[in-house]
Amino acid sequence: MPTGISRREFVGAAVAATAFSSGRVLSANDRISIGIIGCGDRGRNSIIKDILGFQSQANVEITAVCDPWKQMREQAAAQVAGAAGRAPVQHVHYEDLLAMKNIDAVAIVTPEHLHCTQLIDAVKAGRDAYVEKPLAMNMEELVRAVDAVKASGRIVQNGTQIRSLPQARAAREFIAAGGLGKVLKAAQARNGTRPYWLTYGERTVSESDVDWKAFLGHLPRRPFDADQYACWYGYREFSRGPHTTQGLHFVDTVQFITGAGAPSRAVAHFASCRGKDRRTVPDSVEMTFEYPEGFVVRYCQFFGNGFQRYNSIFGTRGSIDCGNWSWDGDWPVSGDGAEAADRLEKGTKLPRVEGVHHMLNWLECLRTRKTPIAPMEAGYTHAVAGILADESFIRGKRMAHDPVARRIYEDVTAG
Repeated sequence: MPTGISRREFVGAAVAATAFSSGRVLSANDRISIGIIGCGDRGRNSIIKDILGFQSQANVEITAVCDPWKQMREQAAAQVAGAAGRAPVQHVHYEDLLAMKNIDAVAIVTPEHLHCTQLIDAVKAGRDAYVEKPLAMNMEELVRAVDAVKASGRIVQNGTQIRSLPQARAAREFIAAGGLGKVLKAAQARNGTRPYWLTYGERTVSESDVDWKAFLGHLPRRPFDADQYACWYGYREFSRGPHTTQGLHFVDTVQFITGAGAPSRAVAHFASCRGKDRRTVPDSVEMTFEYPEGFVVRYCQFFGNGFQRYNSIFGTRGSIDCGNWSWDGDWPVSGDGAEAADRLEKGTKLPRVEGVHHMLNWLECLRTRKTPIAPMEAGYTHAVAGILADESFIRGKRMAHDPVARRIYEDVTAG
């Protein structure tokens, strides 16, 4: 490495030098080379598994895997080798993966505080990207990421996969055709017996097996903390909490189905009702969003009791039960509770619509260069909702969003 420059600057120069070749135009016979950034449970059990499942159909291969945790990285490499017959290159630092000349696209499946940094670096290096949600943790990084992707012209899919379900597409068509009349409200309760982050906290991590600095990324340096590494979902520096990790799936689905943009205002209340431990995310969240399209969205979640889970969209003609998120799940439609003369009749069903798996949609768009189903515009609107709610919690105020200036602010208006 030349003297006088940092490792990041050196790697950045190498990335820039190879950016042109990585942006090659792909023919139908070209095999797409993908790098995986983040090989934790989500990376291995969902993203890698899905890509490998479509590797023949989409003519793709996983060429490299990257993770600061040795065991996760090695498990991912073995998983790819077992399914593809060839072991991928392993990297500790994502910058080294981006510097590989033969990588066409990357899947970013890392802790939430790294999403925007790694996405920006990826598209600047000429790579298309799949990035898990939430896209961003604050407005500053969100705007930077959106602008970087727009300037790059790269194909980016956000990991809000519920919108790809056939029943979600069917509900979108149904509502667009006036099936629910005027949409009034959407609500979900996603209660559970045990916080999801506790399971991750049970993992054993040895300092010698991880690159702690790579995990922290841009965050302030501090001594190695095994619990923060294993249980990062439980710390607000790395993940804001259930309202962004899980709640944004519902918010994004509602926005997709209704065709709405970002919410205009939000109020949120969070608490830790199970008793405090060293983890900092709340275990009880309540948030309400107002949309300029004229409806309200409410999301609530707590842990300790899994009773009364629901997920519905309500309109003047009836409602849709959106609770079944399996691929072939039914979303029942009902006119119960509606007083309109044209309320939905008994036996009304959503139209039958064919779906395309969320991952396959991205892989196909890498070749066709068409816009994927969850592009950056969708990433922006779901991220705005999460940031509005989080800032409402922090400030104890109702927050509003200015879509022109792309900023959020305390809303002091009445009504």
